[in-house]
Amino acid sequence: MKYKETTDFLFSQLPAYHRIGKAAYKGTLDNSIKLDNYSGNPHRKFLSVHVAGTNGKGSVSHMIASVLQEAGYKTGLYTSPHLKDFRERIRINGAMIPRDEVISFVEKNKEIIESLKPSFFEMTVAMAFDYFAKSNIDVAVIEVGLGGRLDSTNIINPILSVITNIGHDHMNILGETFEKIAVEKAGIIKPSVPVVISETQSETREVFISRASEMKSEIRFADQNFSCILKEAIYITGERGYTVNDIVNNESFEGITALGGDYQSKNLVAVFQSFRTLNGILHISNDNIINGINRVILNTGLNGRWQILGYNPLTVCDTGHNQEGLEYVLKQIERIPKTGLHLVVGFVNDKDLFSVLPLFPKEAVYYFTKASVPRALDENILKTKAEEYGLHGKSYPDVKSAVAAARTDAPATDMIFIGGSTFIVADAL
Repeated sequence: MKYKETTDFLFSQLPAYHRIGKAAYKGTLDNSIKLDNYSGNPHRKFLSVHVAGTNGKGSVSHMIASVLQEAGYKTGLYTSPHLKDFRERIRINGAMIPRDEVISFVEKNKEIIESLKPSFFEMTVAMAFDYFAKSNIDVAVIEVGLGGRLDSTNIINPILSVITNIGHDHMNILGETFEKIAVEKAGIIKPSVPVVISETQSETREVFISRASEMKSEIRFADQNFSCILKEAIYITGERGYTVNDIVNNESFEGITALGGDYQSKNLVAVFQSFRTLNGILHISNDNIINGINRVILNTGLNGRWQILGYNPLTVCDTGHNQEGLEYVLKQIERIPKTGLHLVVGFVNDKDLFSVLPLFPKEAVYYFTKASVPRALDENILKTKAEEYGLHGKSYPDVKSAVAAARTDAPATDMIFIGGSTFIVADAL
């Protein structure tokens, strides 16, 4: 079996949330446990850090992995979804899983895959754990796919759980209130395993405290112990200086991050708090933390987070796709000096447009488009809905043509932004 045949099999035979949405969500750990047992419980052969949350869990996962690499640990990283290559989901020290490893895993497990008919996500989690164990890694950073309690990754017993925040996303699956969503995310808190919560939110604070108390787990809210000040972004390089203040120990740390989004201030305090909490379990220096944050893109291959794609005009993409994420991105765009704004946007077809479209500026020129996944919202439907909120522009059948039109229209002093959906960014990249 060749690599393309293998990935074609995975995409065509297994229901994938990133392609079809809720229909791919199993809501049970049964298949994950069976796949793990079949492979000899590989997740027990390495240490792990488990990261959940509505926004920021990808950035936090990559930064934690980068810091671990800087400290000399052989580090696995499991994230989702991928942007350009399926193998982005499974990395060791930043290197993607080799194609022959993908092929051999599917060939070796084809019988149980065809018998269980797991979801695409269940299968990729099993593949990651198997590859990490075979490779004798020291520690893996495991990003939750959706929710936490019933997520396929939640068979691990980590040395640390991290929950970034709670926001408006996947509410048709996880619950219609922040409290209900928090219960699902809190499901990753394990007995006697410390947990870090990035952001103190009044609606969810007691949910996390209650779960941690029940599990006899130490809980720390990062924003109560650390604060972060970001300097203004340098749009030539995309880099930003930052100062993180350790409120408890009255210390300050200065560094540079290549992740230029305003929202990274919340993620940075989560990373510092995580390694304070892991002190004594792993050996991580302050220099490791600062260097790991600085080199996260180089070390882990992170893409799509306030990523600058071009200049004259400044062209930026970002994977923020829900109310909270888009609020940060759009406020940052508002601050950037420019003579005009061009927005290439698209969404998935189950997105609550009423929560996101009012956030967008009316004075921009819009290029409504559709990503190349079955879940993508039709560009003409989006255009019609957007017009109800005073957002005007033209529709384009694919991201490539929409971006090309924006680049043709925009003078050098304007700005182009590409986003609204992870899959729009994936197609742009």
